[in-house]
Amino acid sequence: MPTTSKRPQLELNAEEKRMLEAVANSRTSVKREVDRARILLHYHRRASIKEISLKAGMSREAVCKCIDKALAMGVGYGLKDLPHSPKAPEITLEAKAWVTNLACTKPKDLGMAAEVWSRQSLATYVREHAHEAGYPSLKLAVKATVHRILKENKLQPHKIRYYLEKRDPEFDGKMKDILMVYKEVELWNKKANDEESKIITICVDEKPGVQATANTSKDLPPVPGKYNQIARDHEYVRHGTASILAGIDLHSGHVFTQVHRQHRSVEFIELLKEIDAHYPEGKQVRVILDNHSVHTSKETMKFLATRANRFVYVHTPKHGSWLNLAEALFSKMARTFLKYIRVASWDELKERILKGVAEFNEAPVVFRWTKFDALEQNNIQMFL
Repeated sequence: MPTTSKRPQLELNAEEKRMLEAVANSRTSVKREVDRARILLHYHRRASIKEISLKAGMSREAVCKCIDKALAMGVGYGLKDLPHSPKAPEITLEAKAWVTNLACTKPKDLGMAAEVWSRQSLATYVREHAHEAGYPSLKLAVKATVHRILKENKLQPHKIRYYLEKRDPEFDGKMKDILMVYKEVELWNKKANDEESKIITICVDEKPGVQATANTSKDLPPVPGKYNQIARDHEYVRHGTASILAGIDLHSGHVFTQVHRQHRSVEFIELLKEIDAHYPEGKQVRVILDNHSVHTSKETMKFLATRANRFVYVHTPKHGSWLNLAEALFSKMARTFLKYIRVASWDELKERILKGVAEFNEAPVVFRWTKFDALEQNNIQMFL
């Protein structure tokens, strides 16, 4: 036989009853207040503690605590949490600082094989070394504990974000030189009908490692209503790699291209010869290019000496290849004819590349540098 509660009954006036019913049926009130309002209404209607606990889906202890607050201090207090002093944290600030310091240290520096932490491996290390480090509160730390500590400090030691170290002490100066050239070219292009520039500016760069890969089985074309994509066997055969040497005229958009198996001074000189033959005598060719050794090798310098005053170099700074507009040309190649390319031989790859460049030259596009903030911020207005 169930025992009868010795608690007094909860007496409600009409206003208190309306308030509890409004909260119990509310869709916008805090859930815990809605649950407590329903508990008090059930108790007011003489329901037993066990029945209320089952209906509310709460423990007997929680139900009794709610009812006792309402009986002692009124219905309003029965819905609210009583003010209380929070317990002192079990994991101290010093312990959290120790975990944070570990997260900022590579595992390999602590005698482990891994390069970076995972949350699980960090939690395991914390548990194993917490006692000897003097932080016993962390001896039962799990992955979730470590996650919370790392989240407080916005740390993600399991991830790597790459950066580019500035290794050229003259980076800013060289960057300004490149941007000044682009600004000059832009202004010359705007008044090309009035006066033709005596200096031709060309961006030159290399794209090595273009793979000549062949299918082992033929591609299957799409079939309407059945296959919506090209099907390709995942296996392939390699026929070596090609190196693309290219230059783009910033005035006309004309593209010069050499495709070779290697990238040596000999191949670079061939590109210079092609550029030299394209322009009439009396024009000076200003070449924007990076610091690759073949650009200043003995063989290259010997050729340049035979064409005195014909070429002028403008070098991009180290790790500043993004300043070369030839990168935009290679990006265009990758998005168009190099994308998903499969060939039967290396010679076919060369033929396809040259054909793709020929298509570019049928409708040339003048590449332009559109951001001149560095020029404006430093008041470089000499060409305006």
